[in-house]
Amino acid sequence: MHISPAVTLDQYAVSLQSGFLPTIPPLQLLQDPYYWPWEDIVLDLPNHIKSRTIRQAVDALPVLSTSRLRDEPEWRRAYSLLAFLTHAYIWGGEQPEEILPPAISCPFLEVSNHLELPPCATYAALNLWNFSLKDRAADITDPDNLYINSSFTGTKDEEWFFMISVALEAKGATLIPLILDAIHAVSTDESQRLCDLLAQFSKGLSELRDLLERMYEKCAPAFFFHQLRPLLAGSKNMASAGLPNGVFYDEGHGHGEWHQHSGGSNAQSSLIQTLDIFLGVEHTATGDMKSNGVTKPAPKTGFLQEMRNYMPGPHRRFLEHLSQISNVRSYALSHKADSPVRDAYNTAVMALGRFRDSHVQMVTRYIILAAKTKHPDMQPKSAQVNLATTTTIQMKDLNEKVAGGLHGTGGTDLIPFLRKTRDTTKAAASYVD
Repeated sequence: MHISPAVTLDQYAVSLQSGFLPTIPPLQLLQDPYYWPWEDIVLDLPNHIKSRTIRQAVDALPVLSTSRLRDEPEWRRAYSLLAFLTHAYIWGGEQPEEILPPAISCPFLEVSNHLELPPCATYAALNLWNFSLKDRAADITDPDNLYINSSFTGTKDEEWFFMISVALEAKGATLIPLILDAIHAVSTDESQRLCDLLAQFSKGLSELRDLLERMYEKCAPAFFFHQLRPLLAGSKNMASAGLPNGVFYDEGHGHGEWHQHSGGSNAQSSLIQTLDIFLGVEHTATGDMKSNGVTKPAPKTGFLQEMRNYMPGPHRRFLEHLSQISNVRSYALSHKADSPVRDAYNTAVMALGRFRDSHVQMVTRYIILAAKTKHPDMQPKSAQVNLATTTTIQMKDLNEKVAGGLHGTGGTDLIPFLRKTRDTTKAAASYVD
């Protein structure tokens, strides 16, 4: 394989074997007993959420120092623990809680700063740093060989939801050497080699799509919509769900700040954005909600660009570097419309478009259609307010094909955003000069 000398993957915490996943599976436990108060609550988190005792348990925590965290795996484990505690505290009651206590705020802000991440449940906290292998000799791309370290609900459905993403990351790792080799092939004008690499890349995207669609096997839409999705919600654009100002991170002694963050979202996957950058797909969709029928003025950067702020710093810098050296689209467009290079490129773009087709279909099934189902444990006169209850209210008078105005966990106008992203992907293909 020919990797450009300009790309040194180690500095970006990227591996040819595991991609954006850590090369060694994440810690399942912080060994220092000092941090076991966090571990103990998270271990019993499903019961705390179900019995509505999570806020009581967190309020009784001491404010722990981060000074005893020794290496990156420990910082990552701490980040994941505090992310679960934060979202459980905010969304784990009848009404959302807008003040996060110092026992969580103080260490979470420090850990997040160290890892160059926002203090919320990001894709890294929920997926990249939250899995283990049942058999280390077995295939990490098989979700049946993976299990979750921390969980909101303790269910197989939740575990499957997160482990599909982990398996996708592992499977996607095989595309990274193809991407780097293809960039090198362009720089040396090896058109036939580029065609071969793009064909392998297209096949890899098809395998990713097949893996994504395994979600249907063990994660029920009604479970995801009513029980898991509300806990993944962020604090940005969540006024209708009960957080008009976001969340106040109380640091004690009258200090603190209001924060508004997106929730966990697959848009925070560095792998998915890597695929776009490689093919030269540029997304400008903001995902903004309309106010009184008028879309807010577009910000300077789109939603997907903003989501890079929710990625670990090294991964974010990898994407920035990849953007600077990506050359495949311009090279393909320099060839005639019916040339092998152009055909190979277009095939790859449409394969990525089909992957996004599957994602849109999945969101429709797990959110739009699931909104019409009833929460299995909801009391008839429950006053619970969260992303599920507000979405259900919004959907009451909507046809399932009229899906604008529904928030995603990241705070976007969900379906229009996903459709535009899908359409932008396919539009990158060029069949005429």
